[in-house]
Amino acid sequence: MTLLDPLANAMATLKNNEMVGNKECVIAPASKLIGNVLKVMQEYGYIGTFEYIDDGRSGKFLVKLVGRINECGAIKPRHPVKKDEWDEWEQRFLPARDFGLLIVTTPEGVMSHYEAKEKGLGGRLLAYVY
Repeated sequence: MTLLDPLANAMATLKNNEMVGNKECVIAPASKLIGNVLKVMQEYGYIGTFEYIDDGRSGKFLVKLVGRINECGAIKPRHPVKKDEWDEWEQRFLPARDFGLLIVTTPEGVMSHYEAKEKGLGGRLLAYVY
C-alpha cells in the first residue's frame, strides 16, 4: 500500500475507529503536520490525549478517542484562503455556522479557522472536523 497523503490517511483512520466505537487508534506514519493537526483537534475536545511512539521508523501516534467526531477529513487540494474568505469556506465544508472547525496552516503555524479569523490571518486549508 502506498501512502500518497499521510494526513488524509490519518483523518480516515480517526473517523473509521470512531465509527466502530474504538477507544483508541494508532496513526502511522507520524509527522509534525499530523501532530499539529491532532493538537488542534485536542484543543477543541474532538480527541483525548495522544502520544508519539518511536518505532525506529517514522513513528506513530497513539490517540485516545472520546466519541465526539461525526465526520472528519483532509481537504484536497489545499486551497489558499484570504483572511476575509473564512465564511465561504466554512459554508462549503461545515454543516452549520459555528459547528465544527476547519484546520488551517498559516504563517504562524497550524490552527483552527476561528483563531486565524481572530488574528486576521489567511492560510491554507488542511482538514475539517465536526
